[in-house]
Amino acid sequence: MMLSRSVWLFLCVALLAVAPLRAQRATLLEKPPQTDAAAVVAATTSMDVLDSTRRLGAGDRLSYRVVEERRDPVGLMVADSGEVEVPLIGRVKAAGRTCKELALAIRPMLEKEYFYKATVIIGLDAVSAKARGRVYISGQVRSQGSIDIPPDERFTLSKAILKAGGFADFANHHKVKLIRKNANGNAQTTIVDLDLVTVHGELDKDPELQPDDTIIVPEKFVNF
Repeated sequence: MMLSRSVWLFLCVALLAVAPLRAQRATLLEKPPQTDAAAVVAATTSMDVLDSTRRLGAGDRLSYRVVEERRDPVGLMVADSGEVEVPLIGRVKAAGRTCKELALAIRPMLEKEYFYKATVIIGLDAVSAKARGRVYISGQVRSQGSIDIPPDERFTLSKAILKAGGFADFANHHKVKLIRKNANGNAQTTIVDLDLVTVHGELDKDPELQPDDTIIVPEKFVNF
């Protein structure tokens, strides 16, 4: 059946009108949800919700803003020295701190000279591929020596033992020593019963490791 010229013209106009709508719908469907830390930081007004678990390391990229400034977030990067260059303040230690700890450290510096009250919001934009430093393990493990801290996970004492090949036959699981230097450079020793973690599932007893921690696994006094 032959269509008249007017009908053909109507169909062509209708198709031209529908095509952009289809293209727009396809674009909307294909567009991924926004997960950029800058957008999250821009929408956040409370320091209580900042990440308090993952520790920062050299090469990490951050988004930063002070709510009271009413400005868009700015990007910061943790330098190899472990510091970030913070607007108005200068260099602040970031490596080894969580986003929340870093924000809490920056807030009094801002309030000292620039703000009556400062609400500091920090989010992690991108994780560095660099190792976060090393820990050192000796004693009753299969492989003694240094272990790199992975950049993309919470690296705990039990994970370090696994990386070292596990406990040796005569290891004392109940008195693993974790030695860490404090801010003053003094060594502090914590005794950890790893059986509470590996046997009883008490994961809160599995400490997260920091660069330059030393782990010593002692030998049992009686081997049987």
